[in-house]
Amino acid sequence: MLTKTEQAKLLADAGPTQPMTMIQALRSALDVTMARDPNVVVFGEDVGYFGGVFRVTEGLQQKYGKSRCFDAPINEGGIVGVAIGMGAYGLRPVAEIQFADYFYPAADQIISEAARLRFRSAGDFTAPLTIRMPCGGGIYGGQTHSQSPEAIFTHVCGLRTVMPSNPIDAKGLLISAIECDDPVIFLEPKRLYNGPFDGHHDRPVVPWSKHELCNVPTGHYTTPLESAAIFRPGQELTVITYGTMVWVSACAAAETGIDAEIIDLRSLWPLDIETIDASVKKTGRCVVVHEATRTCGFGAELLSLVQERCFYHLEAPIERVTGWDTPYPHAQEWAYFPGPERVGAAFKRAMEK
Repeated sequence: MLTKTEQAKLLADAGPTQPMTMIQALRSALDVTMARDPNVVVFGEDVGYFGGVFRVTEGLQQKYGKSRCFDAPINEGGIVGVAIGMGAYGLRPVAEIQFADYFYPAADQIISEAARLRFRSAGDFTAPLTIRMPCGGGIYGGQTHSQSPEAIFTHVCGLRTVMPSNPIDAKGLLISAIECDDPVIFLEPKRLYNGPFDGHHDRPVVPWSKHELCNVPTGHYTTPLESAAIFRPGQELTVITYGTMVWVSACAAAETGIDAEIIDLRSLWPLDIETIDASVKKTGRCVVVHEATRTCGFGAELLSLVQERCFYHLEAPIERVTGWDTPYPHAQEWAYFPGPERVGAAFKRAMEK
Protein backbone atom coordinates (compact mmCIF):
# COMPACT_ATOMS: atom_id res chain seq x y z
CA MET A 1 0.00 0.00 0.00
CA LEU A 2 1.34 3.41 -0.98
CA THR A 3 1.77 6.03 1.71
CA LYS A 4 -0.14 9.29 1.31
CA THR A 5 3.12 11.02 0.40
CA GLU A 6 3.92 8.46 -2.30
CA GLN A 7 0.40 8.64 -3.70
CA ALA A 8 0.48 12.46 -3.70
CA LYS A 9 3.78 12.43 -5.64
CA LEU A 10 2.35 9.96 -8.13
CA LEU A 11 -0.65 12.20 -8.73
CA ALA A 12 1.49 15.35 -8.91
CA ASP A 13 3.60 13.77 -11.64
CA ALA A 14 0.46 13.05 -13.70
CA GLY A 15 -0.02 16.63 -14.81
CA PRO A 16 -2.63 19.29 -14.05
CA THR A 17 -5.96 18.31 -12.54
CA GLN A 18 -9.48 19.18 -13.55
CA PRO A 19 -12.90 18.38 -12.04
CA MET A 20 -14.32 15.17 -13.47
CA THR A 21 -17.32 12.97 -12.82
CA MET A 22 -16.63 9.26 -12.60
CA ILE A 23 -17.83 8.90 -16.20
CA GLN A 24 -15.31 11.51 -17.35
CA ALA A 25 -12.52 9.97 -15.26
CA LEU A 26 -13.11 6.53 -16.76
CA ARG A 27 -13.15 8.02 -20.26
CA SER A 28 -9.89 9.82 -19.46
CA ALA A 29 -8.31 6.54 -18.34
CA LEU A 30 -9.29 4.86 -21.61
CA ASP A 31 -8.06 7.84 -23.62
CA VAL A 32 -4.69 7.92 -21.83
CA THR A 33 -4.05 4.19 -22.22
CA MET A 34 -5.17 4.11 -25.86
CA ALA A 35 -2.82 7.01 -26.64
CA ARG A 36 0.13 5.35 -24.88
CA ASP A 37 -0.36 1.79 -26.13
CA PRO A 38 -1.67 0.90 -29.62
CA ASN A 39 -2.49 -2.59 -28.33
CA VAL A 40 -5.32 -1.26 -26.15
CA VAL A 41 -8.68 -1.84 -27.84
CA VAL A 42 -12.13 -0.99 -26.47
CA PHE A 43 -15.34 -2.70 -27.51
CA GLY A 44 -18.76 -3.90 -26.43
CA GLU A 45 -22.45 -3.32 -27.03
CA ASP A 46 -23.04 0.27 -28.24
CA VAL A 47 -19.51 1.20 -27.15
CA GLY A 48 -18.28 2.58 -30.47
CA TYR A 49 -20.60 4.85 -32.44
CA PHE A 50 -22.99 5.57 -29.55
CA GLY A 51 -20.30 5.95 -26.89
CA GLY A 52 -21.81 3.44 -24.46
CA VAL A 53 -25.16 3.47 -22.72
CA PHE A 54 -23.66 5.71 -19.99
CA ARG A 55 -21.41 7.60 -22.46
CA VAL A 56 -18.15 6.43 -20.89
CA THR A 57 -16.61 5.72 -24.30
CA GLU A 58 -18.04 8.77 -26.04
CA GLY A 59 -15.65 10.21 -28.65
CA LEU A 60 -13.10 7.38 -28.52
CA GLN A 61 -14.12 5.84 -31.85
CA GLN A 62 -13.89 9.21 -33.57
CA LYS A 63 -10.42 9.76 -32.07
CA TYR A 64 -8.89 6.30 -32.47
CA GLY A 65 -10.87 4.75 -35.30
CA LYS A 66 -13.20 1.80 -35.71
CA SER A 67 -10.43 -0.77 -35.40
CA ARG A 68 -9.66 0.27 -31.80
CA CYS A 69 -13.09 1.28 -30.46
CA PHE A 70 -15.96 -0.67 -31.95
CA ASP A 71 -19.39 -2.13 -31.39
CA ALA A 72 -20.09 -5.79 -30.68
CA PRO A 73 -23.22 -7.91 -31.14
CA ILE A 74 -25.51 -8.61 -28.19
CA ASN A 75 -23.50 -11.68 -27.27
CA GLU A 76 -21.66 -11.42 -23.94
CA GLY A 77 -20.07 -14.85 -24.31
CA GLY A 78 -18.73 -13.81 -27.70
CA ILE A 79 -17.49 -10.45 -26.39
CA VAL A 80 -15.45 -12.05 -23.61
CA GLY A 81 -14.31 -14.96 -25.78
CA VAL A 82 -12.94 -12.56 -28.40
CA ALA A 83 -11.26 -10.49 -25.65
CA ILE A 84 -9.53 -13.60 -24.27
CA GLY A 85 -8.15 -14.43 -27.73
CA MET A 86 -7.01 -10.85 -28.20
CA GLY A 87 -5.22 -10.86 -24.86
CA ALA A 88 -3.55 -14.20 -25.49
CA TYR A 89 -2.03 -12.83 -28.70
CA GLY A 90 -0.67 -9.54 -27.46
CA LEU A 91 -3.53 -7.04 -27.36
CA ARG A 92 -4.93 -5.40 -24.21
CA PRO A 93 -8.69 -5.49 -24.70
CA VAL A 94 -11.14 -3.52 -22.58
CA ALA A 95 -14.50 -5.21 -23.02
CA GLU A 96 -17.70 -3.65 -21.70
CA ILE A 97 -20.63 -5.72 -20.46
CA GLN A 98 -23.42 -3.15 -20.72
CA PHE A 99 -24.84 -4.03 -17.28
CA ALA A 100 -23.31 -6.43 -14.74
CA ASP A 101 -26.62 -8.31 -14.86
CA TYR A 102 -25.73 -9.40 -18.41
CA PHE A 103 -22.49 -11.18 -17.57
CA TYR A 104 -24.10 -14.58 -16.95
CA PRO A 105 -23.98 -15.74 -20.61
CA ALA A 106 -20.23 -15.01 -20.46
CA ALA A 107 -19.66 -16.78 -17.14
CA ASP A 108 -18.04 -19.86 -18.70
CA GLN A 109 -15.63 -17.73 -20.73
CA ILE A 110 -14.72 -15.61 -17.69
CA ILE A 111 -14.41 -18.43 -15.17
CA SER A 112 -13.27 -21.43 -17.22
CA GLU A 113 -11.08 -19.62 -19.76
CA ALA A 114 -9.90 -16.13 -18.75
CA ALA A 115 -9.27 -16.89 -15.08
CA ARG A 116 -7.41 -20.15 -15.79
CA LEU A 117 -5.45 -19.43 -18.95
CA ARG A 118 -2.20 -18.48 -17.21
CA PHE A 119 -2.30 -21.55 -14.96
CA ARG A 120 -3.48 -24.00 -17.61
CA SER A 121 -0.70 -22.94 -19.99
CA ALA A 122 1.99 -22.84 -17.28
CA GLY A 123 2.48 -19.14 -18.01
CA ASP A 124 2.86 -19.48 -21.79
CA PHE A 125 -0.31 -17.44 -22.29
CA THR A 126 -1.95 -14.72 -20.22
CA ALA A 127 -5.31 -12.99 -20.42
CA PRO A 128 -4.56 -9.28 -19.91
CA LEU A 129 -8.14 -8.19 -20.37
CA THR A 130 -10.32 -5.77 -18.45
CA ILE A 131 -14.07 -6.36 -18.30
CA ARG A 132 -15.99 -3.20 -17.37
CA MET A 133 -19.44 -3.62 -15.88
CA PRO A 134 -21.82 -0.95 -14.52
CA CYS A 135 -23.28 -2.46 -11.35
CA GLY A 136 -25.78 -1.83 -8.57
CA GLY A 137 -29.03 0.07 -8.45
CA GLY A 138 -30.06 3.66 -8.47
CA ILE A 139 -31.66 4.01 -11.89
CA TYR A 140 -34.89 2.10 -11.18
CA GLY A 141 -33.71 -0.66 -13.48
CA GLY A 142 -35.42 -3.46 -11.60
CA GLN A 143 -34.16 -7.03 -11.45
CA THR A 144 -32.25 -7.12 -14.75
CA HIS A 145 -30.33 -3.82 -14.57
CA SER A 146 -29.43 -3.43 -10.88
CA GLN A 147 -27.51 -6.45 -9.61
CA SER A 148 -24.27 -6.42 -7.61
CA PRO A 149 -22.64 -9.79 -8.42
CA GLU A 150 -19.16 -9.02 -7.06
CA ALA A 151 -19.12 -12.05 -4.73
CA ILE A 152 -19.26 -14.39 -7.71
CA PHE A 153 -16.04 -12.97 -9.12
CA THR A 154 -14.16 -12.85 -5.81
CA HIS A 155 -14.85 -16.59 -5.49
CA VAL A 156 -12.99 -17.36 -8.74
CA CYS A 157 -9.26 -17.99 -8.47
CA GLY A 158 -7.34 -16.10 -11.13
CA LEU A 159 -9.61 -13.04 -11.34
CA ARG A 160 -9.02 -9.62 -9.86
CA THR A 161 -12.14 -7.73 -8.79
CA VAL A 162 -12.18 -3.94 -8.46
CA MET A 163 -14.87 -1.37 -7.53
CA PRO A 164 -13.97 2.33 -7.21
CA SER A 165 -15.96 4.86 -5.17
CA ASN A 166 -14.77 8.14 -6.68
CA PRO A 167 -13.35 9.66 -9.89
CA ILE A 168 -9.69 9.91 -8.87
CA ASP A 169 -9.56 6.22 -7.90
CA ALA A 170 -11.68 5.20 -10.88
CA LYS A 171 -9.11 6.54 -13.35
CA GLY A 172 -6.05 5.22 -11.52
CA LEU A 173 -7.57 1.79 -10.95
CA LEU A 174 -8.76 1.44 -14.55
CA ILE A 175 -5.31 2.30 -15.90
CA SER A 176 -3.79 -0.26 -13.51
CA ALA A 177 -6.33 -2.84 -14.63
CA ILE A 178 -5.57 -2.29 -18.32
CA GLU A 179 -1.83 -2.53 -17.71
CA CYS A 180 -2.19 -5.68 -15.55
CA ASP A 181 -1.42 -9.08 -17.10
CA ASP A 182 -4.29 -10.74 -15.23
CA PRO A 183 -8.00 -10.58 -16.10
CA VAL A 184 -9.66 -7.80 -14.11
CA ILE A 185 -13.38 -7.44 -13.41
CA PHE A 186 -13.92 -3.69 -13.16
CA LEU A 187 -17.25 -2.89 -11.51
CA GLU A 188 -18.62 0.67 -11.77
CA PRO A 189 -21.42 1.72 -9.36
CA LYS A 190 -24.05 3.45 -11.47
CA ARG A 191 -25.18 5.63 -8.57
CA LEU A 192 -21.74 7.24 -8.50
CA TYR A 193 -21.34 7.97 -12.20
CA ASN A 194 -22.42 11.59 -11.79
CA GLY A 195 -21.96 12.18 -8.06
CA PRO A 196 -21.99 10.58 -4.59
CA PHE A 197 -25.34 10.02 -2.88
CA ASP A 198 -26.08 9.45 0.78
CA GLY A 199 -28.91 6.95 0.36
CA HIS A 200 -31.73 9.42 1.06
CA HIS A 201 -33.10 8.92 -2.45
CA ASP A 202 -31.36 11.29 -4.87
CA ARG A 203 -29.91 13.76 -2.39
CA PRO A 204 -26.21 14.28 -3.13
CA VAL A 205 -23.68 14.30 -0.32
CA VAL A 206 -21.76 16.95 -2.22
CA PRO A 207 -21.52 17.71 -5.95
CA TRP A 208 -18.50 16.06 -7.55
CA SER A 209 -17.36 19.47 -8.75
CA LYS A 210 -16.83 20.59 -5.14
CA HIS A 211 -15.18 17.42 -3.79
CA GLU A 212 -11.41 16.92 -3.67
CA LEU A 213 -11.80 13.39 -5.07
CA CYS A 214 -13.08 14.83 -8.34
CA ASN A 215 -9.86 16.76 -9.03
CA VAL A 216 -8.41 14.20 -11.39
CA PRO A 217 -4.97 14.46 -13.04
CA THR A 218 -5.32 14.65 -16.79
CA GLY A 219 -2.22 12.52 -17.47
CA HIS A 220 -1.17 8.96 -16.74
CA TYR A 221 -1.13 7.62 -13.19
CA THR A 222 -1.98 4.32 -11.52
CA THR A 223 -3.64 3.28 -8.28
CA PRO A 224 -2.37 -0.05 -6.89
CA LEU A 225 -4.92 -2.82 -7.46
CA GLU A 226 -4.36 -4.47 -4.07
CA SER A 227 -4.55 -1.34 -1.94
CA ALA A 228 -7.43 -0.15 0.23
CA ALA A 229 -7.85 3.48 1.26
CA ILE A 230 -8.82 5.05 4.57
CA PHE A 231 -11.72 7.16 3.31
CA ARG A 232 -12.45 8.58 6.76
CA PRO A 233 -10.12 8.14 9.75
CA GLY A 234 -11.74 7.34 13.08
CA GLN A 235 -11.21 5.80 16.50
CA GLU A 236 -14.48 4.23 17.67
CA LEU A 237 -15.30 1.57 15.07
CA THR A 238 -14.15 0.28 11.68
CA VAL A 239 -16.41 0.21 8.64
CA ILE A 240 -15.37 -2.10 5.80
CA THR A 241 -17.12 -1.22 2.57
CA TYR A 242 -16.72 -0.28 -1.09
CA GLY A 243 -18.42 1.50 -3.97
CA THR A 244 -21.56 3.50 -3.23
CA MET A 245 -21.70 2.31 0.36
CA VAL A 246 -18.54 4.30 1.17
CA TRP A 247 -20.60 7.48 0.85
CA VAL A 248 -23.63 6.04 2.63
CA SER A 249 -21.39 5.00 5.53
CA ALA A 250 -19.84 8.46 5.69
CA CYS A 251 -23.31 9.98 5.89
CA ALA A 252 -24.26 7.53 8.66
CA ALA A 253 -21.16 8.50 10.64
CA ALA A 254 -22.02 12.19 10.28
CA GLU A 255 -25.64 11.69 11.30
CA THR A 256 -24.89 9.49 14.32
CA GLY A 257 -21.84 11.42 15.52
CA ILE A 258 -19.90 8.15 15.84
CA ASP A 259 -16.18 8.43 15.05
CA ALA A 260 -16.09 5.68 12.43
CA GLU A 261 -13.01 4.78 10.43
CA ILE A 262 -14.24 3.95 6.93
CA ILE A 263 -12.11 1.64 4.80
CA ASP A 264 -12.77 1.86 1.06
CA LEU A 265 -11.56 -1.52 -0.19
CA ARG A 266 -11.27 -0.43 -3.86
CA SER A 267 -9.77 -3.84 -4.68
CA LEU A 268 -12.12 -6.55 -3.43
CA TRP A 269 -9.76 -9.32 -4.45
CA PRO A 270 -6.84 -9.48 -3.91
CA LEU A 271 -7.71 -7.88 -0.60
CA ASP A 272 -5.65 -5.42 1.45
CA ILE A 273 -6.12 -7.38 4.68
CA GLU A 274 -3.30 -5.53 6.45
CA THR A 275 -5.22 -2.24 6.40
CA ILE A 276 -8.32 -4.01 7.75
CA ASP A 277 -6.28 -5.74 10.46
CA ALA A 278 -4.69 -2.56 11.70
CA SER A 279 -7.96 -0.64 11.82
CA VAL A 280 -10.04 -3.29 13.61
CA LYS A 281 -7.30 -3.93 16.17
CA LYS A 282 -7.23 -0.19 16.84
CA THR A 283 -11.00 0.37 17.19
CA GLY A 284 -12.17 -3.01 18.53
CA ARG A 285 -15.45 -2.79 16.64
CA CYS A 286 -16.36 -3.60 13.04
CA VAL A 287 -19.30 -3.03 10.69
CA VAL A 288 -19.37 -4.51 7.17
CA VAL A 289 -21.59 -2.79 4.58
CA HIS A 290 -22.47 -3.70 0.99
CA GLU A 291 -25.38 -3.26 -1.39
CA ALA A 292 -25.53 -6.87 -2.64
CA THR A 293 -27.73 -9.52 -1.08
CA ARG A 294 -26.72 -10.78 2.36
CA THR A 295 -26.45 -14.56 2.08
CA CYS A 296 -23.06 -15.60 0.68
CA GLY A 297 -22.31 -11.97 -0.16
CA PHE A 298 -18.73 -10.72 -0.06
CA GLY A 299 -19.43 -9.32 3.39
CA ALA A 300 -19.56 -12.86 4.75
CA GLU A 301 -15.94 -13.40 3.70
CA LEU A 302 -14.90 -10.05 5.18
CA LEU A 303 -16.64 -10.90 8.45
CA SER A 304 -14.92 -14.29 8.59
CA LEU A 305 -11.49 -12.79 7.97
CA VAL A 306 -11.95 -10.20 10.72
CA GLN A 307 -13.22 -12.87 13.12
CA GLU A 308 -10.25 -15.12 12.39
CA ARG A 309 -7.58 -12.44 12.59
CA CYS A 310 -8.92 -9.94 15.14
CA PHE A 311 -11.06 -12.01 17.53
CA TYR A 312 -9.19 -11.10 20.71
CA HIS A 313 -9.34 -7.39 19.86
CA LEU A 314 -13.11 -7.24 19.31
CA GLU A 315 -15.22 -5.48 21.93
CA ALA A 316 -18.55 -6.36 20.26
CA PRO A 317 -19.97 -8.75 17.64
CA ILE A 318 -19.32 -7.76 14.03
CA GLU A 319 -22.33 -6.09 12.40
CA ARG A 320 -23.32 -6.62 8.76
CA VAL A 321 -25.60 -4.33 6.72
CA THR A 322 -26.59 -5.45 3.21
CA GLY A 323 -29.30 -5.56 0.58
CA TRP A 324 -32.25 -7.88 1.04
CA ASP A 325 -32.19 -11.59 0.22
CA THR A 326 -34.68 -11.15 -2.60
CA PRO A 327 -34.73 -10.55 -6.34
CA TYR A 328 -34.05 -6.88 -6.86
CA PRO A 329 -37.25 -4.91 -6.11
CA HIS A 330 -38.24 -2.21 -8.57
CA ALA A 331 -40.84 -0.38 -6.48
CA GLN A 332 -38.86 -0.64 -3.21
CA GLU A 333 -35.42 0.18 -4.57
CA TRP A 334 -34.49 2.82 -2.00
CA ALA A 335 -35.68 0.62 0.85
CA TYR A 336 -33.56 -2.24 -0.51
CA PHE A 337 -30.40 -0.15 -0.38
CA PRO A 338 -28.63 -0.01 2.97
CA GLY A 339 -29.27 3.65 3.76
CA PRO A 340 -27.85 5.90 6.49
CA GLU A 341 -30.62 4.85 8.90
CA ARG A 342 -29.86 1.12 8.67
CA VAL A 343 -26.10 1.67 8.63
CA GLY A 344 -26.31 4.14 11.52
CA ALA A 345 -28.38 1.65 13.54
CA ALA A 346 -25.62 -0.93 13.07
CA PHE A 347 -23.05 1.60 14.25
CA LYS A 348 -25.09 2.18 17.42
CA ARG A 349 -25.50 -1.55 18.08
CA ALA A 350 -21.74 -2.05 17.76
CA MET A 351 -21.08 0.79 20.21
CA GLU A 352 -23.65 -0.34 22.78
CA LYS A 353 -22.52 -3.96 23.09
